[in-house]
Amino acid sequence: MSTDQNRRETAGSPVPGPGVRTHEHLRSYPHPDTWDHHVEHDAKAHPRKVAHTYSLIPTTCFNCESSCGLLAYVDHDDLSVKKFEGNPVHPGSRGRNCAKGPATINQANDPERILHPMKRVGPRGSGQFEAVSWDDAIADIAARIRSAIVEDRRDEVMYHVGRPGEDGFAERVLAAWGVDGHNSHTNVCSSSGRTGYTHWMGFDRPSPDYANAQTIVLLSAHLETGHYFNPHAQRIMEAKQRGAKVVVLDPRLSNTASHADLWISPWPGSEAAIFLAVAATLIRERRIDRAFVERWVNWDVYLERKHPGTPVVFETFLEHLEADYAEWTPERAAELARIPVEQVHELTKLVGQAGTRLATHTWRSATAGNLGGWQIARALFFLNVLTGAVGTEGGTHPNGWDKFIAHFPDKPEANDVWSEMLWPTEYPLCTNEMSILLPHFLKDGRGRLEVYFSRVYNPIWVNPDGFSWIEALTDESKVGLHVALTPTWSESATFADYVLPMGHAGERHDTVSMETHAGKWLAFRQPVRRVAMAQQGIAFQDSRDANPGEVWEENEFWYELSWQIDPDGSLGIRRFFESREHPGQKMTMDEYYEILFAESVPGLPEAAAERGLTPLEYMRKFGVFEVAKDQFALHERVLGADELAGTHVDDQGVVRKPDVGLDVAPPLVGEADSVGVQHRDGTVTQGWLSPSRRLELFSETLADWGWEEHAVPAYFESHVSARRIDRGNSEFVLMPNFRLPTLIHTRSGNAKYLNEISNTHPLWTNVDDARGLGIATGDLVRVTTEIGHFVARAWATEAIRPGVVGLSHHMGRWMQAGHPGSRWVMGTVELGHEGSVWNLRYTDGIRPFESSDPDSSRITWDDPGVHQNLAFPVQPDPVSGMHCWHQLVQVTPAQPGDEYGDVQVDVAKSREAYRRWLEMTRPGPGPGGLRRPEFLMRHVTPKRSAYLAEVPR
Repeated sequence: MSTDQNRRETAGSPVPGPGVRTHEHLRSYPHPDTWDHHVEHDAKAHPRKVAHTYSLIPTTCFNCESSCGLLAYVDHDDLSVKKFEGNPVHPGSRGRNCAKGPATINQANDPERILHPMKRVGPRGSGQFEAVSWDDAIADIAARIRSAIVEDRRDEVMYHVGRPGEDGFAERVLAAWGVDGHNSHTNVCSSSGRTGYTHWMGFDRPSPDYANAQTIVLLSAHLETGHYFNPHAQRIMEAKQRGAKVVVLDPRLSNTASHADLWISPWPGSEAAIFLAVAATLIRERRIDRAFVERWVNWDVYLERKHPGTPVVFETFLEHLEADYAEWTPERAAELARIPVEQVHELTKLVGQAGTRLATHTWRSATAGNLGGWQIARALFFLNVLTGAVGTEGGTHPNGWDKFIAHFPDKPEANDVWSEMLWPTEYPLCTNEMSILLPHFLKDGRGRLEVYFSRVYNPIWVNPDGFSWIEALTDESKVGLHVALTPTWSESATFADYVLPMGHAGERHDTVSMETHAGKWLAFRQPVRRVAMAQQGIAFQDSRDANPGEVWEENEFWYELSWQIDPDGSLGIRRFFESREHPGQKMTMDEYYEILFAESVPGLPEAAAERGLTPLEYMRKFGVFEVAKDQFALHERVLGADELAGTHVDDQGVVRKPDVGLDVAPPLVGEADSVGVQHRDGTVTQGWLSPSRRLELFSETLADWGWEEHAVPAYFESHVSARRIDRGNSEFVLMPNFRLPTLIHTRSGNAKYLNEISNTHPLWTNVDDARGLGIATGDLVRVTTEIGHFVARAWATEAIRPGVVGLSHHMGRWMQAGHPGSRWVMGTVELGHEGSVWNLRYTDGIRPFESSDPDSSRITWDDPGVHQNLAFPVQPDPVSGMHCWHQLVQVTPAQPGDEYGDVQVDVAKSREAYRRWLEMTRPGPGPGGLRRPEFLMRHVTPKRSAYLAEVPR
């Protein structure tokens, strides 16, 4: 299908997506006109023809961040959901889903899912629970939260979320409560990647236009396991078929690397050196987009700060820039990266010939693995800036251009609370909350938690130093009440006080939008059986009447909980959850989304009206709305007179609003008073969201907050650089942060389709290294970290560079004997500890089991994997706050008594590591007494007064 055809297909019309044939007898997908009454024959009844009539109800996948569109097949006869397939009108996924989407049916039908609210009855962590009513659970939780609010302990309520799967709903709830309690998984995921982009443009991540690129440069495996991998993979492969060149930097030969025109396998942490060498060559040979750089880069600040007294002339800037980066030769980069210099030259050629059609991307991978990984992202984006491939067709956009968040119009007032456990003074530039340090902060006595929500998040398993999390979560003096919001049992859920079952992808309402390509869309996740019941006129009160057991959806849960926190409205909370149509009653989900879609989504009311639908009816019908497409060069949008009214221009050319006081909140990203930028030619445009509204080659933020040596793209030596390793002592770099293609955190652990695809967990070891260690494929090896060790099985392969070993971070699931769990994926373990030393050992692997699903007796895999994260100390980057996943380890053959999956950790050593990394920070407050720069993203933004370490009287 041509690019022009792709562009014409929109969710704003009932035309199916790419590959959909509208012939009467042959089509790839059912036409939307038939979705309310679609007839298919039962494949299992073949050769008999047994017809079933379905409603095809759109929803959105919840098994990774891509949020691809799904169609649920709901049987008219019994309202059962038979399967999930792709939604062809979804602009991001276009009806093409990976294995995770159809596996949603496994999660819905999982015989081991949690169907009723559960309350702990034994000691915390004992795994002893009994069913409890929703009313009793909510009454207890609400009373505790109300007390914390009334007693002004508002930083003792914390909501810790993994993959949100929704945009803005939970943040609005927390803002209504007036708490500073939004915690995220970001610093085990993407903090450094975000930081690298933030200090260029304010926006915190890239959105490459792969479909129109000429050269695509990827760090890590974006085809099979990268960020938004399914929508991205489609467009990368389409571009490759069109003739685009693909470059992959990854120490492993991933599936993506096997498709690359150029695969570079650098020493971990050296990637910035490679990009700086390419940049230096482009500068030296003047193969840059001079007009773009002169107009949009803050080169004048670069000269003033790095070369004071120099004439502020663009040609002078280029001369100094060339001299400043002269040290970065291809030879030096090749030496640091331990790669052939010819690969640096080839990368330079491919980048240079792409011009403005250079699409680049990094997210986790190198940026998440290394100390200073954010400079890898800075250096990568440097190539886009020099070539002018920013905001162009085929270039790289900021994510905010290709993502749309619909905010409910009645917005709570910002609070004035600042949580030092989430936003500590040591990490003023962190992106985002310092979640990995929570157990250590609790042990330090920095605070306590009255109520801790873990929402689709499993900190004991996902985070490093999991035994410290166990110690914190079992200490009721530190965590008063732990509420796990989860559809499935996890390692962390068994350490909760309440385990509350929340709906899967077809059992809940959410709006979500992701930057999958050069366009904006808003998708609608919805409880599909409930929608089918409404279509058939079957009465219900809420989603529990449609979902299995007593499974609820979070939105209704948050509404009910908020209602109970403020039963008489005296706290000012209840009004944000009250019906407009029926004052005094809670707002229904129908009313909430009707208002949201009608008042907050431009173009949707008109598109709906054209079809004789309300905005909500439109979204229930199609599941998605394309807000905009083919958006390029938005930084050049000229501001209108209404936007400029009453503004003034500061000495850096930033157009600012007047008299913005301390009682307002900054936006999600950017400064409260910043509007645009005035150029040297006098034009005023939107620009970027950085403090200067330009692309900041020299970040005054980094310089003024103590990191002047890294204010420009530079090489930040990793904690696992080649110079630091002792190969004579069997030391290796362990890469633990790559994915198995089908597994992600806790949401797909109970999906049998996925577990039968990915169910082994080898330690990747180069064949030469294996030979030197005297080990072969299948042998047990002991991997010793700073705080302990674990035992894994080796795989000798040429698909990883020498000196590096790798172990995916998506296995190693476990449950204790007698505890609830998911037997599809979890082995049974014994936990024990003596003093500060903890041990984990498997007593059984994965085995077939009897259940209501006959496939559970047909399990063929037995390897639960190794929980390596337990043996990692926290290693937060002092700037971004990112946990630096790569580890310097010693690899040896297994010792006598070692068994597969063993983990031993000394948490006293983990405390020592925590303190050592804490000493690397350069604490705030910063300029003007600020706790944190205002323009940096913060999910629940408080008033500007809260940013001041000392509020002026």
